Amino acid sequence: MSKNFFEVKNVDFRIGGKTKLKDVSFTIENEGDVICLLGPSGIGKTTILRTIAGLEKINKGSIELNGIILSSDKTYIEPEDRNISLAFQDNSLFPHYTVEKNILLGTERNNEKKEKKINLKEIVDLLDIFHILNKYPHQISAGEAQRASLARSLVAQPDLLLLDEPLSNVDQSFKEEIQVRLKKILNKLKITTIIVTHDSYEAFYLGSKCGIILDQRLRQFDDPYKVYHFPNSVEVVHFLNRGILIPAKVTGENSLENEDLGLIEGNFIKSYPKGSDVQLLIQPEDLEHDDNSNLKLEVVDRKFRGTNFIYTLKTLSDKLIPVLVNTHHHEIHEINDKFGIKRPIRLEHIVCF
Repeated sequence: MSKNFFEVKNVDFRIGGKTKLKDVSFTIENEGDVICLLGPSGIGKTTILRTIAGLEKINKGSIELNGIILSSDKTYIEPEDRNISLAFQDNSLFPHYTVEKNILLGTERNNEKKEKKINLKEIVDLLDIFHILNKYPHQISAGEAQRASLARSLVAQPDLLLLDEPLSNVDQSFKEEIQVRLKKILNKLKITTIIVTHDSYEAFYLGSKCGIILDQRLRQFDDPYKVYHFPNSVEVVHFLNRGILIPAKVTGENSLENEDLGLIEGNFIKSYPKGSDVQLLIQPEDLEHDDNSNLKLEVVDRKFRGTNFIYTLKTLSDKLIPVLVNTHHHEIHEINDKFGIKRPIRLEHIVCF
């Protein structure tokens, strides 16, 4: 038996007879941990949740929760016997019940088996849904319905909570606050949770581990810092869209050279022989602005991000490089301006492919 609280081992995830994901393995080490699965629409994220919940069967690999095999080619435990809650992205509230009655259905499920009773009022307050408790699902917004469904799943106190894009319908101005509240709830109740999302910032905030799903595979599963700073493939780099790849040649143990930027120094994440041609990952925060530098690139775009600008610079070889600058910087550069890059260029870590 596994020592991990939850484990998916070498599973092919299928729906409607079609394989969506192949040979997927990941673990949740401790009860109460939260992990997030990221990937584009249609890749099979929801199929993973449906299968873990028992709504789809598997014919390869195994799914194990707290020392009990839920699914394998020989074993299958019915959904109602798994003590797993799945909150779908779409409104799953019963239309003929009020919001409060919908939520209370969760408390009727198996709360009598739990030593620690959940505080329903606290959940209602944290999710800011007190004002809709007496309304019916057709009388509330999609975002409110999502939060009500989430409350119902939480009050059931499942052994494993599965959330499918739980905040996709929440207004952007309110989403960050709800993320903070959701994290507080999950940490306090120590409910082991798998969250599916397409929002990398949401995943990096909520999850202690993040999985990137691309091309029918789980491409990377690691803590958010490593997923962001040390992507393990070109495919992950393109999906996260947090930087660009530029050609470079390895010139030493801690250096490489690019025809536009010149010498770049730093610590390689993976060693390469001297003379190797590589693709170097440059992220917006990697390069520093310096008005006095002799390395100047043309500004072709500028995005305002509140506390920061992200400038897009064009090199002599027509590569487009993003550079992040604090908005309090004394000079704002316009399109077609020349933008100085500080030399020598030194990266905290060098990621190449």
